[in-house]
Amino acid sequence: QGELVESGGGLVQAGGSLRLSCGVSTSIFSSAWVAWYRQPPGKPRDLVAAITTGGLTNYADSVKGRFTISRDNVKNTVDLQMNSLKLEDTAVYFCYAHSWERGVDYWGKGTLVTVSS
Repeated sequence: QGELVESGGGLVQAGGSLRLSCGVSTSIFSSAWVAWYRQPPGKPRDLVAAITTGGLTNYADSVKGRFTISRDNVKNTVDLQMNSLKLEDTAVYFCYAHSWERGVDYWGKGTLVTVSS
């Protein structure tokens, strides 16, 4: 396993919910800025949501009010709760972490989210 391991993707109907989880290696979690990115088919990878070590968050305009990113400092996970899913949320979702301590960027392998009508 790598430093980041995603889980929770799948198929959901429009209007439904999914929760993605990113397990972050203990060795980097405490100093890592963590984010979720997504890459729809044939499109570039874009930032969805991010959370700092102190819990400050920011979101892409397209997901504000629908998605929530959270950080569990005991489990070393960063979750993305996705509600009111739309067809255009279909994408491969990637967990990303920047370790300030190491000065290194990490990417997970991605998890597919498919929203159907």
